[in-house]
Amino acid sequence: MVDGSNPEQSLKMEGSEAAVLQLSHSSSLEKPGGLWYSLRPFYEGCIHFTLFVCASISILVTVGIVVVLLYESVQFFYDVSIIEFLTGTRWSPLLKPQHFGILPLLCGTMLVAAGSAVVAVPIGLGTAIYLSEYASPRFRDIVKPMLEILAGIPSVVYGYLAIVFVSPIIRYIFPSAGVFNAASACIVVGIMILPMIISLSEDILQSVPLSLRAAAFALGANKFEVTVRVILPAALSGIIASFLLAISRAIGETMAVTLAAGATPKLTLNPLESIQTMTAYIVQVSQGDTPTGTVEYRTIFAVGLSLFITTMIMNVIAQYILSRVGENYE
Repeated sequence: MVDGSNPEQSLKMEGSEAAVLQLSHSSSLEKPGGLWYSLRPFYEGCIHFTLFVCASISILVTVGIVVVLLYESVQFFYDVSIIEFLTGTRWSPLLKPQHFGILPLLCGTMLVAAGSAVVAVPIGLGTAIYLSEYASPRFRDIVKPMLEILAGIPSVVYGYLAIVFVSPIIRYIFPSAGVFNAASACIVVGIMILPMIISLSEDILQSVPLSLRAAAFALGANKFEVTVRVILPAALSGIIASFLLAISRAIGETMAVTLAAGATPKLTLNPLESIQTMTAYIVQVSQGDTPTGTVEYRTIFAVGLSLFITTMIMNVIAQYILSRVGENYE
């Protein structure tokens, strides 16, 4: 029995009665012979078809990219020996005499990726540890949106920053460095991938169960020991995944590297010299000066296929590392 003198209880009962009436109304639509019951197979078929199309788009796009790369690359390798392409140390397909050795482009790409990792990994991991384990919630709420803003800056702005700010400093410290050099590209690309490393690593560190922290503190460990000996090993797989994801981002970077590192394909490990990456070469040839269907034009597809394979190898290595060092918690 409901006490009418209690308004809160009356409101609760009115809300419950409305919910029951709504449920009974919807149930009546689903009864055999109802409108919804008769149209239900059609609606479910439309939803199923829409979801299938959405799921198929990414697969079809990926397959289309691979097919185009393979088709054009096969046409390229009819004219150029694949052995020369993989082992040659000179790359000058647009000049006479032509050379088609991809090692200079591959070396430049790996130099920028490794250099940016040297810049971003220590800073990113240290920042993620501080935000996760030492920073106050208020400070964390202020810093994380700033990192998101840093991630939203266009890459061409980083390239311009490398030319007008980073490169003069490098040339002041190392007078032998050129205006365009790999070191400036490594620094700006390292800054670009910092938000990715910090955000992913911080989320992984936050996901470590509190029971592990409590158990370590109960054994008498201090904050530093808990962080280094418990939390970091527990989150190692996710942290390594964030590193590899950021390095893959650095491998595929285009505009910042094109502006900062120059366009000189050179087989060198000296970061003070001008180099050219695979993505920078694709930008150079895609400007419209090369006739379609020529060997010079098809080099962009051969280089693109090489970049695709390199990224795929990185992903395979990442999955292998995750399977070896991954930790599962119940």
